[in-house]
Amino acid sequence: MTSPRLTSAAFALTGVLLFVYPVVRPSTDDAAAMASPEWVAGHLAAMLGFVLLGLGALGLHKVLGDRLSLRAAAVTWTGAGLTLPYYGAEDFGLHVIAERSLRDGAPALMELATLFRYNSLAITMFAAGLALMGAGGVMAAVAVWRSGTLPKEAGTALALGLALFIPQFFSPYPLRIAHGALIMIGGLWLAASLLRAPRTASAA
Repeated sequence: MTSPRLTSAAFALTGVLLFVYPVVRPSTDDAAAMASPEWVAGHLAAMLGFVLLGLGALGLHKVLGDRLSLRAAAVTWTGAGLTLPYYGAEDFGLHVIAERSLRDGAPALMELATLFRYNSLAITMFAAGLALMGAGGVMAAVAVWRSGTLPKEAGTALALGLALFIPQFFSPYPLRIAHGALIMIGGLWLAASLLRAPRTASAA
């Protein structure tokens, strides 16, 4: 498998997984939602999507070979690294707390979930990580636009979806699903462009 093919697969799976995240994740944040297997599956899909996004950004640099795409990969990796601890705690930690709360009939235990979610250091790392992934997506889109190797617009939808990751948390649930669909479209669009690029280059 060539590097463009692996990179294409990474972006395609990123898009699909970040769409699965809001679709599978429960629409509420109460104890029953957090204790559900859908809560674990949805957040796990998001975490895998962030890992693959970093791999895709690195592969894109290998395809384009310029400084901007390298910086985009570094910024994206840093953002994913800052975001994943929060997602991991939301996925596994809050799930255990919610299960225990329901099993023991102790709703006060859910206060622990609130204390974690709004811990100043945790939420700062989380927001900074998402912001950096958004910045990395925009930088990658600019690198694609300038490259002459891929269609200019190929990275724009994914970059827009990543840039809107923080605002979508404050949106109604249907808009959160629409946001996931935007990221999926962006990931698949960039993936398809990468698959066509080697054939275009060979024909030239």
